Amino acid sequence: MAIDLTYSEHVRAVTDRTVAFIRESVLPIEDAHGGDIEVAGGDNLRQQLQAAAKQAGLFAPHAPVEYGGMGLGMSDRAPVFRAAGYSLFGPTALNIAAPDEGNIHLLAHVATEAQRVRYLGPLAAGEIRSAFAMTEPAPGAGSDPAALRTQAERTGTGWRINGRKWFITGADGAHFFIVMARTSGTPGDRGGATMFLVDADSPGVQVGRHITTLDRSMLGGHCEVTFTDVDVPTAAILGEVDHGFRYAQVRLGPARMTHVMRWLGAAERGHDIALSHVTTRDAFGQRLGDLGMVQKMLADNVIDIAATQTLLTRACWELDTGQDASMSTAITKTFAAEAINRIIDRSIQMCGALGVSDDLPLARLAREVRPFRIYDGPSEVHRWAIAKRAVRTAVSERCELNEP
Repeated sequence: MAIDLTYSEHVRAVTDRTVAFIRESVLPIEDAHGGDIEVAGGDNLRQQLQAAAKQAGLFAPHAPVEYGGMGLGMSDRAPVFRAAGYSLFGPTALNIAAPDEGNIHLLAHVATEAQRVRYLGPLAAGEIRSAFAMTEPAPGAGSDPAALRTQAERTGTGWRINGRKWFITGADGAHFFIVMARTSGTPGDRGGATMFLVDADSPGVQVGRHITTLDRSMLGGHCEVTFTDVDVPTAAILGEVDHGFRYAQVRLGPARMTHVMRWLGAAERGHDIALSHVTTRDAFGQRLGDLGMVQKMLADNVIDIAATQTLLTRACWELDTGQDASMSTAITKTFAAEAINRIIDRSIQMCGALGVSDDLPLARLAREVRPFRIYDGPSEVHRWAIAKRAVRTAVSERCELNEP
């Protein structure tokens, strides 16, 4: 029986409208400000773009319907998010940018009804922003979350949080944080973490310096944040005590895939720019696009785009059907992060000096996509996890075969 890979009429229509909206209303603003969202207006620009997206009927395609979204599943998000990602500002316009998009997903699946009303509703509506606070300076949690050192201790009325985080995306201007803190065990233990919802104006919360990074398209920077004797009530616990690492997987797998969707859109834009250039530029008595070496780069771009989309389709299907998609999301994230970088790099090469200039957006696209090989887990860590699963599966199957 044939596998049906077509999208519904509704999803196709939303995707088509997103394509038009991004090209007509968002790309010109990105180009005018070199892809730097703070220079372009920061939160004021976000509000303007999101108002326009609401008017176009494109806002929050992933959010629950009861909170004003379209309620699209992972598979149906893919073409819409990819279309939005064609512009660096597109995800912000549709309210599907990190970290808010992942936090909306997490809250929709884990939060209590009271937490959904207080945090999910305003976040899905674009009234506020949020941040996810897990990463810490060494020797704290980074690629190894078990190294978590931020502590939460019980008090008479709730919990008291102490710790230091960094590289917290969107922290400056966030209205609340989802904070990962250790509630039992010691650093290195695989359990004992709990998620807390912490209002940004709580006494003891301090957003520090912006850590300068390559990328410029994410609101609120990548900041240091300290939590000093921050008191929160028991109602601030997101999920269950000591199960924070398990709930993190509810967020991280899908968030990695939505990152792939968005950056695939950026890679597609880079390829389109290169394709336009090599089909109109003559050199050595013929079009650049007719030269064998250029054709190889074009073909490799097309292959990387198609392969990324295929892996993404599989991973999203597993997530939508409730399977343990850890292996497929790790494979997809690793391949996509590297393929997207290759696509942009080849596109720059095909455009020559123009490719590294500000006359084309390729240089800023390279600046934006390079961190993806580190964000949401470095490629090396994902390869290690993939290999461990492969070995574990092989050993398990061998044992089953040898059983009497």
